[in-house]
Amino acid sequence: MELFLIGGIAFLASVLTLFSGFGLGTVLMPVFALFFPISFAITATAVVHFANNIFKFSLMAKHANWSVVIHFGIPAALAALAGAALLHIFDQMLIIGSYTLGESIFKLTVIKTVIGFLIVFFALFELSPWFQQIAMPPKWLPLGGVLSGFFGGLSGNQGALRSAFLLKAGLSKNAFVATGVVSAILVDATRLIVYGIGILSGPITKSQGLTIPIIVGTICAFGGTIVGKKFLQKVTLKAVRATVAVAMLLIGLALLVGFV
Repeated sequence: MELFLIGGIAFLASVLTLFSGFGLGTVLMPVFALFFPISFAITATAVVHFANNIFKFSLMAKHANWSVVIHFGIPAALAALAGAALLHIFDQMLIIGSYTLGESIFKLTVIKTVIGFLIVFFALFELSPWFQQIAMPPKWLPLGGVLSGFFGGLSGNQGALRSAFLLKAGLSKNAFVATGVVSAILVDATRLIVYGIGILSGPITKSQGLTIPIIVGTICAFGGTIVGKKFLQKVTLKAVRATVAVAMLLIGLALLVGFV
């Protein structure tokens, strides 16, 4: 069930992210969080996200706008360092509270509270018609890179902000996708270095059983990319976006109250 859910969501999210700007990591991370500790869920998602973006880059590299990559992607990569480091700090903090409901004890931690809040925040953005219309002027690309990279490093939630800042960069649809992919690769490479040094350095790593879920998620994401590329010119699936956003909202709330 675990592998089926991870693989299915990875495939669907990979299809969506190509023609809607919807972030694979934004969708997949909460699913990993259902089965693994938050820090490991974010790291596993980053590996799948990075591998899938490398694959997408191989398909669409010629469309990337390298000037936009320099102004947006480089600041994003640098800011991802700070976000990933902050995640490691939150992961080291102790339980901040607990409560009993029936016969079950639910524990509240700093990292669950922070990541749960961010998931809820970005889920509400996805549901907001106002946010869907946001497109920042090109002069704000470096700021957009910093914001997108920081939240990408902290929680993996970078797709929505990246789209908002790239929409008015004067890019064709193919260039928009390819440039976003390059920027995401820079962020993923940076944060994975920090995760590798910090979160995954402990002996608990080998016991988490992440390898097979990561492989399944990556392969399914590859399949979604191939399917999505064939339908790249189709309109955004608003109903699917709304459904996924509601699911994200529920998972974020579950993290906030300690259910996950």
